[in-house]
Amino acid sequence: MRLGVLDVGSNTVHLLVMDAHPGARPRPAHSHKAELRLAQLLDARGAIDADGVGRLVSTVHDALQAAEDKGVEELLPFATSAVREASNADEVIRRVRDETGVELQVLTGDEEARLTFLAARRWFGWSAGKLLVIDIGGGSLEIAFGLDEEPDAATSLPLGAGRLTAGWLPGDPVDPADVRTLRRHVRAQIARTVGEFTRFGGADHAVATSKTFKQLARIAGAARGADGEYVQRELRRSALEAWVPKLAAMTAGERASLPGVSENRAGQLLAGALVAEAALDLFGLETVEICPWALREGVILRHLDHLPSSQPPSHPTAELP
Repeated sequence: MRLGVLDVGSNTVHLLVMDAHPGARPRPAHSHKAELRLAQLLDARGAIDADGVGRLVSTVHDALQAAEDKGVEELLPFATSAVREASNADEVIRRVRDETGVELQVLTGDEEARLTFLAARRWFGWSAGKLLVIDIGGGSLEIAFGLDEEPDAATSLPLGAGRLTAGWLPGDPVDPADVRTLRRHVRAQIARTVGEFTRFGGADHAVATSKTFKQLARIAGAARGADGEYVQRELRRSALEAWVPKLAAMTAGERASLPGVSENRAGQLLAGALVAEAALDLFGLETVEICPWALREGVILRHLDHLPSSQPPSHPTAELP
């Protein structure tokens, strides 16, 4: 069957179309995305403002049209931290439902971490042993650890690259004092959670997912995305530590000229690098391997796990409106 995952995230609204059936590897068929930066469209009350909600509704309409054009049979729509933490989340979800027919499932931070972990486990397999998975999104940081497909420990912290940039790094280039302040904040937040994971022992394999990690690995010398998803890509802590002060000294425009860094993400790359550096340091990791699969693939895999292996579902979770 052809499935569509509609991910309403803190940075983008992303429709990923995949051909999939139980027991098989999901294969991407089409990607449609729009930069909304919902996490930066909050008013003084912490609500997504009227303009932001209107833009979200319009973007969901566009994604539905793209899904129809590509022959999607079933849509799996979900939202993450930007909607989850908005003070008017119920209103946003209701308006999207009323005007588009799409019922957004709002994932908790714990669910985000667990679904991302599932995707990484399926990608690397059982031979990877105990996995530590780190994901930096626009609004939150997810960390999960375990030996099985369900992690033994999972957490979500409000340390997304977009959130931190908007709240802590207003300048361009940034003020060095702001960088130091954010660095202390990030490390204090992560340090509080390390014990939840280290009590289970060390990881056999450390994995990083998300656009932020992919871009950091690319500027540190990893292969291009065009070289294929099966090329092994790693990010070494030593390389990251060397790049953080360079990124801090650059403007967003200068970062956008780096290999693999998009103009839309360049402004928040420094905050993401500070979070990545802190996570690797505090968890004692010299290297993390970049995983091509993350939350969207985890949503599809979990959905497929609950389908009969012999036939598609007779009552889809969400048909296209």
